[in-house]
This record gives sequence, structure tokens and C-alpha cells, in this order.
Amino acid sequence: MYPISFGSDNHSGVHPKIWDAMRKADAGYCPAYGDDPLTQKVLKQLEWLFGGGCEASFVLTGTGANVIALQNYVRSYHAVFCANTAHINVDECGAVQKFTQARLKVIDSPDGKLTPELIYPNLLNNRDQHHSQGRVVSITQSTEYGTLYSLAELKALADFSHEHGMYLHLDGARLANAAAALNCSIKEMTKDVGADTVSLGGAKNGLLFGEAMLSFTPELTSDLRFYRKQASQLFSKMRYIAAQFEAYLEGELWRVNALHANQMAALLASKLKEVPQVRITQPVTVNSLYVVLPREITPALQEKYHFYMWNEAQNEVRLMCSFNTTEDHIREFVADLKARL
Repeated sequence: MYPISFGSDNHSGVHPKIWDAMRKADAGYCPAYGDDPLTQKVLKQLEWLFGGGCEASFVLTGTGANVIALQNYVRSYHAVFCANTAHINVDECGAVQKFTQARLKVIDSPDGKLTPELIYPNLLNNRDQHHSQGRVVSITQSTEYGTLYSLAELKALADFSHEHGMYLHLDGARLANAAAALNCSIKEMTKDVGADTVSLGGAKNGLLFGEAMLSFTPELTSDLRFYRKQASQLFSKMRYIAAQFEAYLEGELWRVNALHANQMAALLASKLKEVPQVRITQPVTVNSLYVVLPREITPALQEKYHFYMWNEAQNEVRLMCSFNTTEDHIREFVADLKARL
């Protein structure tokens, strides 16, 4: 256990309102597998949040959400385009390839973002039966590098995907942080730009477990429930996921938590910019910072604070803030950093 961690927003605990909601749901008996009234109500609330014309469902994990969403669109001869830093490429142990048998077509991106210009050369192979056929563009909002797609950039990617017979998938593990940073609604960032399938993460923003999936392609949605079961993502006591999301939606707790995490990252960035020996490598837009530290002080800092090495060759580390990061945490970290220089 670390008293303070900047390693991941997954390291944070559970928001008290989420615990209260789960305790409230922990009474009596109700049908399992999502057939209970609470789950049905909250799924409708999620569909409203995303602007309607979509179908919501719950899964256990972010990896599960990505696998099921993509499996719904591809066959084994298809390709999914993603950035080289994408979670589906780096951190999911080949889950997408295992379940879908489709190919990940990885595109180098210095800031974690894809553009139509980066994707287009890879579509030329769609003319040839010897090559995997591009089917889905998968992006992360916000990206694994903490960068953001603007609403215009999202729409351009959706339009480009549709013009070339493809779908746009948004991995939204930190979708709340992106909406808070862009000061927009979830609907504006998903339905209005033309996204086809989206996830709304919870575990990185105060939930104990559970992710929501939204599909804007009703002609394909009927198969999702079968893929969810096959992927071991159908939770029997679904009311405990629904209860968390009910609290998450009430008063836009998702935005409150995300905005706080973003603000703490901005504060940390402002403090680190005062240290000449430290260099921030990416724009700080959400709750993450990518920082080059003096190599000689990193091990000592990691003895007290948990954070990950992002690029060992450059001694670039990732610092993540959470809904329960405090200003005192940041002041203490920066003071310890300065003391070691």
C-alpha cells in the first residue's frame, strides 16, 4: 500500500456515494443477469445521457467492453485500426485478437491520436483479397497519452470511417475526463459526432467495478448479448453495477469526479513547470501527465510514491491524478522531488 499514488486512477478507492448506492441495492431479492427493475431503469438513463437512438449494456471490465464492441463489427478477415499506444494494442494481452480473430493494424502516432491522413494509406490494401480488410477505426478519448480529440476531430474521423465503409469505436475508459476537459455533454462527444459504439468507464473514476457500453447501430446490437456471455462479461448480480451507475449519473457525479482529477493534474503540472530539471512532454488536458524526470532521483521518489515508467530510454514517467487526489498530495510530492535535486 502507498499512502499516495500517481500510478493510475485505478489505484484510487471507491467514492462514498458509490458505496452507499451498493448498500442500498443490497436488500431483498431480484432477478439476475440484468432483468431487475433497477438495471432496466439505469440502462434507460444511460441511453438518454448519450442522446437516445442507442442501446446500453453493462460489462465487468474495460477490456471486456472493447472486445465485445469490436467483435460485434468484425469477422476474422477484418482489420481494426488503432494508435500504437492504444490500450487494445498495448495492455489487453491480445484479447481483441483472441476473441475476434481479426487483425489490429497499428499506426504510429506521436500524441496517441489518429487522423484520416494517418489511416488512409492503410486502406489501400482493402482492394486486395490477400490483405486484412479495414473495418473499424478504434480510438481512445482521452488517449493513453492524455491528449484529447476535439469534437471536430471526432466528427472528421467518424465521417471518414463511414465514407470508407467502416465504423468508429471510442474506448471511453476516461470518457468522463474528456467531457469535463472539453466542457461538453456526453451526447455532443458521441452521438452528435457520429460514433458507432462507445464505452463509459467507471472504475477509473470512483466506481468499484463495471463499465457501460453504448451501441448506435441497432441493426447489429442484438448480437451483443451473446458476445457478452461468451466473453464472461455477463455479471449475474447486475443490480450492483446498475446501482453504482445510478449514483454515478445522479448530479453528474461522473463529471464532478473527473473535473477534480483534471484540476489536480493541472495543478501538478503548474508546480512541475517551476522545476527546471523537469520536462512535461505532452499537453496536460485531462488527469494525466507525462514527465521526464532526472534519472538519478526517480528510484527514490518511487519508494514513496507509486508511478509508472512510460519510456525508460528517456526516463519519461506517467503521473495520474484521481477523484481523491488532494492538493496536499501534490504539494508533498513536489516538495520531495525538489528535495532530491
